[in-house]
This record gives sequence, structure tokens and C-alpha cells, in this order.
Amino acid sequence: MSISSAMQTGVSGLNANSVAVGEISENIANANTTGYKRSFAQMVTMTPTGGLNAPSGVNAVVSSDVTNGGAVIPTSSATDFAVNGNGFFVVSGRANTSVESDYVLTRAGSFKPDENGDLVNSAGYFLSGYPYTDGTLGSIDGNSFNGLKTVNVTDATLSAKATTTVSVQGNLPSQETGNATPGAPFTSSSQYFTPLGAAKRLEYSWQPTATQNQWDVTVSDGDGVPYGQVTVDFAANGPNAGAPVSYSGVTNLATAPGAFSMDTTTGVMSLTMNDGGTTQPIDVGLGALNSFDGMTQFAGDFTPQKFDTDGSSAGALTRMEVDDTGTMYGIFDNGQRQALYKIPLAHVANPNGMQEVDGDAYRLTRNSGDFTIHKANEGPVGAISSGTLEGSNVDIAQELSDLIRTQRAYSTNAKIVTTMDEMLDETTRLKR
Repeated sequence: MSISSAMQTGVSGLNANSVAVGEISENIANANTTGYKRSFAQMVTMTPTGGLNAPSGVNAVVSSDVTNGGAVIPTSSATDFAVNGNGFFVVSGRANTSVESDYVLTRAGSFKPDENGDLVNSAGYFLSGYPYTDGTLGSIDGNSFNGLKTVNVTDATLSAKATTTVSVQGNLPSQETGNATPGAPFTSSSQYFTPLGAAKRLEYSWQPTATQNQWDVTVSDGDGVPYGQVTVDFAANGPNAGAPVSYSGVTNLATAPGAFSMDTTTGVMSLTMNDGGTTQPIDVGLGALNSFDGMTQFAGDFTPQKFDTDGSSAGALTRMEVDDTGTMYGIFDNGQRQALYKIPLAHVANPNGMQEVDGDAYRLTRNSGDFTIHKANEGPVGAISSGTLEGSNVDIAQELSDLIRTQRAYSTNAKIVTTMDEMLDETTRLKR
């Protein structure tokens, strides 16, 4: 190898190590950047191409350590997300875009609502998810970005839903204990909602009869106007003691267009509410025969009934929650909870082969392989943790060690260049 070839080799070492120092400085600068993945330069030998005396050298190939996660840091924001395991958030540079090239992947989950309520991270990328429609999630195309929408946390509203079913649970005191006597009814009430979301009440009056273990229950509206009456007999002994064994004496007391009836096998009373000339059907379940899932009669005090009621008034979104499967629930001011979005995670065959773009995001390349989209905490992807962020995976101690080692290599290559320069100068003086 000639003097000039040796100098070229030294120059290649200077160039390669300067690239390595640049990556180290970038890692140190981003040591506290959310979701940042360290990059590094690997030294690759340059094979001589012009024969044995041709100059060789070294080249720096830059790679990223995308697969290793950073520490998970708790925060106070419910819209901060971290991925526990494999997977990437799907984000886009524009809200609700349908252009596939606008979508990139990231682990930086510091999202905040913008002026439109769209969740966007500090780099300006919008979080994508699959919207629920009336509580139902549509089909998910796991091989494309089709169907994804920008997650919005302010547009959600909850329309009023009329009550259709009421389930009653509670205990009536056994008459043999003397806690229930004819003429002393036990009363309770349950709330129901009209089709326009108005809250009204149904009243239940339980009157012990002269026959032990027998009760008359009267159902009325909130003003005390009765709809109907049923006689309920409870078992006094045997394996079903305390459970209802018969429903009889079904009496319709409602005025038209209201009505009252009962399925004496299932224990479901059918009410047709008369609300200002309009009707609303509601099924009220007292419990099936020989079952303990509804009303019972045991010794002790009267237990106020528990009511499981559907329907709701109109509601406005007050806050949101995200579980580990990526389901975002809206909590409304009427106390209702409804699924709004499914936040998916993308799985990439070779994450280290992706191309890094501005904002701690990555774009798919040929080297990265194909991607697939999955529900969080299913298949090859991990769970989503709300109220946390993934920190940088940079180890400062390692970076400082690499910096010292690279600086020494750079200085040594610089010494080669200066030595070769002196030798060339000496060679020139020989001609004089």
C-alpha cells in the first residue's frame, strides 16, 4: 500500500468516526425524549477494489435500536400512552386522512387534544383508531390503514335512550318472624327514562296478605297511579325455600292507553306506560320461579330492592378512560360509560429496518418487511398503558463510553493522516 493509499484509509477512518460521534451526540441530546430510540454507527470494512495495493478503509453504517423499549414513566394525563411489549401506535400527519403515505408508526404516546379535540402528540402526529358506532366496532383490516380515524375526545355525545327493561332484586321479611303484617306495605321505587330522556319513577308496594309467605305487589307511576297488581307466593321449605313458587292474581289497573300483564312463568311484568298520550313498553322482572335471582323471602328485615335498569338521559362527555386492550371509553355526565374508539397497535416484521422520520416516528421500508394491525394485548403486540409514557432507551453511561472510544479512534486516524503528510513532505524534499 502506498503512502497516498494509507492517507485515504486514514481519511475514511476520520469520516466513519465522525459519523459515529454524530450519532452519539444525537443520542445524548435525546436522552429525555419520549419514545426516542437510540441510533448508532457500525463500522464496516471497505474491501479494496483496485488490486492488492489499492486503498481499503472503513465505512459507518447507521442503525437504530428500535426493538428495545425504554422505561415506562407514570404521568397524570389519561391521554398519555405507553406500549408494554411489541407494537407501535399508528399516527398520521393530517387528521382523518385517507392517504396511506400519511401514516407512520411511533412509540411516542404523549397525546393531547388540539383545538378540535383531536389527539395529537408533541411532534404533531394525530393518533389513529377505529371508531365504535352505537357501541359496535366494525371490521378491522389488519393489512392496511383503511377504516382508521383520528381519535377525538370532545365530539362524543350520548343520545337519550328509553328504558325497556328493569330487573328487581331484594328480600321481603318472612311473616313467621312477625316483621311483616297485613296493612303495613313495604315500598321502593326505580328510575326509568322516556324516549326523550326524561327521568321518571316506578313505585313498588309490597303488601303481605293474611296467608303466610304470600304478598301482593302493586306497581304504580311516580304519582301513585297504579298500573297493575300481582300475587306472589314464596316457598316455605324445601331446596327452594325463600324463592318465588307462583305468580297469580294478575290484575290490570292501568287506564288506556296504558296496560299491564305478566308472564307467570318467567316472572316478567309487561307495562305499557301512558306518558301524556304516548306509550312506552317496559318489562319489569321479579325473578323466575324457584330462582333466587330476583325477589326472595327470608327471615330478617326488608332489603330495599336493587334495580338493574337500561336506558339513559342525553349526556355530554366529561372524561375518558383507556384499558389495556386499547378500548377508549367515554364517561358522560349522566353516569353512562360507552366505548368510543379501539386504539390498535401495528406489528412490523423487522422494526430496526424502518426509516426514521422527524418526530420520533418511523416509515415502513423494504427492509422492515410487512406490517399488520392488531387489537392491543392480542397476538404479537403488547398492552396499552394509560397515564404513562415510554422514555428514551438511551443509556448515558454507554454513550459516554462510546464517545471516549470513538474519540480515541478519531485521534488515531488523524495521526495516520498527519504522519502520511509528513512522509509525503519528506519524499518531496528528496527530489531537491
